[in-house]
Amino acid sequence: MKPDLQKIVILGAGGHAQVAADIIISTPSELALYDLVGFLDDDPAAIDNVILGKPVLGLISELNQIPHDGIFIAIGHNPVRAKLYQQSIEQEENLVNLIHNSAIISSDVSLGSGVMIAPGAIVNSGTVIGNNVIINTGATVDHHNRIGDHVHIAPGVHLGGNVIADEGSLIGIGTTIIPQRKVAAWSIVGAGSVVTKDVDSGVIAAGVPARVIKSLEQKEIE
Repeated sequence: MKPDLQKIVILGAGGHAQVAADIIISTPSELALYDLVGFLDDDPAAIDNVILGKPVLGLISELNQIPHDGIFIAIGHNPVRAKLYQQSIEQEENLVNLIHNSAIISSDVSLGSGVMIAPGAIVNSGTVIGNNVIINTGATVDHHNRIGDHVHIAPGVHLGGNVIADEGSLIGIGTTIIPQRKVAAWSIVGAGSVVTKDVDSGVIAAGVPARVIKSLEQKEIE
């Protein structure tokens, strides 16, 4: 007999949250693990909206008023998502993973908690994915990658083998990173870039090949 579905609340009510909700709703019933209760968002204008048939129930701070078994943080901005993740861990919340049924994941991939793997993504053998990570639509992550906590691998990104994306890094849409390269913590790689050399921490790199164009201030990664 199939166990009861876990009741899930999504934190966030923007476009990324709608993608997360669709992963839950579109999962075939025989594979389903979760029942989506609704959304919470700190934008008062979002409250009472309906997304894919599910309501925005209130503010994120009101989570403890809503019966639930688990949560998913669906906020694309890495620093904000990281803070919410840490708060959720401190509150002993159950952070679930959302994996679209069209994603392809090798059997030996290691996943943390609160991970999204979006439609059409591929994650190959030996890869380790940390907590609160987004592997977005159509991204490919080749063998033996190391993806740190709170990383966002944007749509259409292609990572070669043995790539490291450290904590909080953002790999912009359509970027390619050649094998054995590293993007250090809390750096951003601009859309459409080709990374041929390691990227230091706390910078923005962009271009073909990617070069550092800006150093980020501390407030930009908090």
